Amino acid sequence: MDNHDLENVIEAILFVSGEPVKTSRIAAVMGVEEFDIDAAANRLRDKYSFARRGIRLVKLEDSLQLCSSPEYADHIRLALESRKPPQLSPPALEVLAIIAYFQPVTKAYVEQVRGVDSSYTVNLLQERGLIESCGRLEAPGRPMLYKTTHIFLRSFGLESLRELPQLPEPKTTEDGRQGIAAAIAELKAKEE
Repeated sequence: MDNHDLENVIEAILFVSGEPVKTSRIAAVMGVEEFDIDAAANRLRDKYSFARRGIRLVKLEDSLQLCSSPEYADHIRLALESRKPPQLSPPALEVLAIIAYFQPVTKAYVEQVRGVDSSYTVNLLQERGLIESCGRLEAPGRPMLYKTTHIFLRSFGLESLRELPQLPEPKTTEDGRQGIAAAIAELKAKEE
């Protein structure tokens, strides 16, 4: 199979799927190595980007997915009569950051870092598909563990968690705790 055919088959699989598809699965179906799939996916991604097409190929850790180009989001929203998704509140972003940086974590860990009950926020992030349960901690009560999802990566334009910015050293907060809130505030200050 030549490169052009390989690219076309990958494109067709991703188009029909609508969801992320593991590169290992595509390689197995195609009877080629994973690095061949990665190379073909990179060529497709470059073609879409260079031609300023309405779709993009995104890599999400070990999976690939086709999605719409972000510059056309307003047009898509109007055409499909969908509302702009609600933005996450600062507490939700804080909980999401804690889970993203320290996953897998329990709700109790999130609450310990934040110093407040986080049940509602954890449930909200689960409903939006940004986090998911990934097992239970081998401890008394066997609390649920949480991690981020492919939707999280796609929403924040990341290929993998390795692309998250480095957290600065934690600062001691006013109440004497070393918290992630201080580190997040420092990151925000650097962006502005």
